[in-house]
Amino acid sequence: MKLISWNVNGLRACVGKGFEKVFLDFDADFFCLQETKMQAGQLDLEFPGYRSYWNYAEKKGYSGTAIYTKHEPLSVQYGMGVEEHDHEGRVITLEMPEFYLVTVYTPNSQTADKRKDPKRLPYRMTWEDAFRQFLMQLDEKKPVIVCGDMNVAHEEIDLKNPKTNQFSAGFTDEEREKMTTLLNAGFTDTFRYFYPDMENIYSWWSYRMQARERNAGWRIDYFLASQRFCDRLQDAKIHTEIMGSDHCPVELEIK
Repeated sequence: MKLISWNVNGLRACVGKGFEKVFLDFDADFFCLQETKMQAGQLDLEFPGYRSYWNYAEKKGYSGTAIYTKHEPLSVQYGMGVEEHDHEGRVITLEMPEFYLVTVYTPNSQTADKRKDPKRLPYRMTWEDAFRQFLMQLDEKKPVIVCGDMNVAHEEIDLKNPKTNQFSAGFTDEEREKMTTLLNAGFTDTFRYFYPDMENIYSWWSYRMQARERNAGWRIDYFLASQRFCDRLQDAKIHTEIMGSDHCPVELEIK
């Protein structure tokens, strides 16, 4: 079974850059999207054999998630059920017979100025705690697969220039510690499960300074899985060759 996750940074723009061919070429069982930047009715994009689920942000042209699936879920939940966090279309959960699939677009803590002071960091910390609790509650019922743009490079190996980005949004000590806490709560970073020491593999590159050409990137897109689900993991991939967004798709294969 193949699962794909991709931050498309605007689905309508990505469609103009070959999204449909990428989608069909993958032929995935589940195809999760983040940062769709859409409202209902703005794009008619359906594929034979798939049903789709969408969570739109209240703010137009902002955030948003979607999941295409070949397999009918038992239930679907939009958001975490927490009023403070459920206005930006950031979470969709499909309950499948043997696991939950969660796609997430984690809030960016944002850099306020040249001193790299992340202005949304306090909210990000509140979000992280709520999201971890949400995943742990699901995990009590059945294993969880969570994927998406989690907006953090967890370790120094996960970005090109760790020293110069020590205080940058996405690599603050606080954000990295929250990822550590989440993993310690019973989840596995599937890419590192298979490739613990692989360097220079990233999933996001700034549009500035020819970052992608120089491979000056960050690995901030993940598939995490409940630790007891690891015996069903087959492989994890990062498709750096696929263009169309400032992120590239990431993949998980399971038995």
